[in-house]
Amino acid sequence: MYAVLETGGKQYRVTAGDTLEIERLPVEAGQTFTFERVLLVNHDGKVTVGQPVVAGAKVVADVVAHTRGDKKIAFKMRRRKGYHRTVGHRQELTVVKVKEINA
Repeated sequence: MYAVLETGGKQYRVTAGDTLEIERLPVEAGQTFTFERVLLVNHDGKVTVGQPVVAGAKVVADVVAHTRGDKKIAFKMRRRKGYHRTVGHRQELTVVKVKEINA
């Protein structure tokens, strides 16, 4: 059994026991979080596609930790003008472990 859920503007295919790094959630580490936006559920070959979400479907996950992603570097330069700018960015992430899929 697997499901496709949407969070943080991205879609993830998950099964029970999967560990994901997703956009930061407003939940403390150690608590559970329920994803309501489930777009697709496959239960033993029976596929249910939502329009846009599957009614009554939920994915329950444990929040493991809050981390930060790798640093991304943006470098801007104008040739012959002496203009150089370096900007770094680290995305705030949440690590979740999927417990169960309720369809």
